Amino acid sequence: MRSSAEEKYREELKALHELTDGLPRPENWFLPPRMALTFVMGSDEPITTPSGQTISIQPKFTGDRELVEAAIATLASDRALLLTGPPGTSKTMLSEWLAAAISGSSRLIVQGSSGVTEDQIRYSWNYALLLKEGPTETALKPSAILQGMCQGRTVRVEELTRCPSEVQDALISILSEKELVITEMDNRVVVARRGFNVIATANTADRGIHEMSSALKRRFNFIHVPPVASLPAETELVRRRTGELLADYRITAQVPDDLVTLLMAVFGDLRRGKTAGGVPLAKSSSLDLSTAQAIATLFDSCLAAAFFGNQTVAPADLARSIVFTVLRDGTHGAQTLQEYVKLSQKGSGRFEKLWADLAWALTLHLRHAPQERAA
Repeated sequence: MRSSAEEKYREELKALHELTDGLPRPENWFLPPRMALTFVMGSDEPITTPSGQTISIQPKFTGDRELVEAAIATLASDRALLLTGPPGTSKTMLSEWLAAAISGSSRLIVQGSSGVTEDQIRYSWNYALLLKEGPTETALKPSAILQGMCQGRTVRVEELTRCPSEVQDALISILSEKELVITEMDNRVVVARRGFNVIATANTADRGIHEMSSALKRRFNFIHVPPVASLPAETELVRRRTGELLADYRITAQVPDDLVTLLMAVFGDLRRGKTAGGVPLAKSSSLDLSTAQAIATLFDSCLAAAFFGNQTVAPADLARSIVFTVLRDGTHGAQTLQEYVKLSQKGSGRFEKLWADLAWALTLHLRHAPQERAA
């Protein structure tokens, strides 16, 4: 299982916590805003704590520093934070890092979906105890949001716009009044402790989402998280994130740097709908391939190499994973990739042999991909 941010970066959080004396800190925050920013963005130089420990703070978010500053400033106010943007822009990871830095825990989560009910926003009951004892503290099952209110912690709501509109609107009174009424317990009013706030995420490009009401929108400060601006930065992010996943799952597969670079070059070309030489893919349009999909593709290749190969990712491992990824778009994805392989040339030097091996493996796997039927 993947470790939470507070477990994975325990030593970093501990060291930064030791350096908080004299820095302004909102009530019930684990780290003050300045140290929370350092935790997310990393430090240029190792830091030394009062206890004598020296530690490097690893950069985690590759986006704009000002974006993170604005997010932290929002959470220090009474307004909730909504991170929006296309899939694969690290919105979920950013919300987890912020929650770990601010509350020392990122585990209070509501995972949005069409199946989320109002009980998961407010509270529910252990019905066996409810029938036996009535509406008591022991029978009450608080939601993650109610727990956050009682503890003064940050709560994460993932994929908010996937929740039905009536469920979303259950947040309005909680975010505006910072109160929740438990009607079954003589209208008991739970008032949120200082430090309580909500970080929500929403994908702007997803289908099947529910529009937020104007009233709910007014309770949030919207911050758009754009895709990684440059290919080298995205390549480094994919390389680092895949390495973290390999460590989490204790997988020992090796990933050649040139193969990662080639993967990202292929993804970049497919997004633009043209080869690196500028030749357009005339038969089909571009493919919507996110950074998250690049990470998943590379990690899947590592699993194949670890369990069925020689512990080092080969072009054949990567080719199979790329084909599986583009088949998400059905025959359109397969046709686009097939055309790309025919038209693309990856130059000379160290990439020439690597691309030849990858192109051959892609062609082999595409033979088994579903084809569009003739009219």
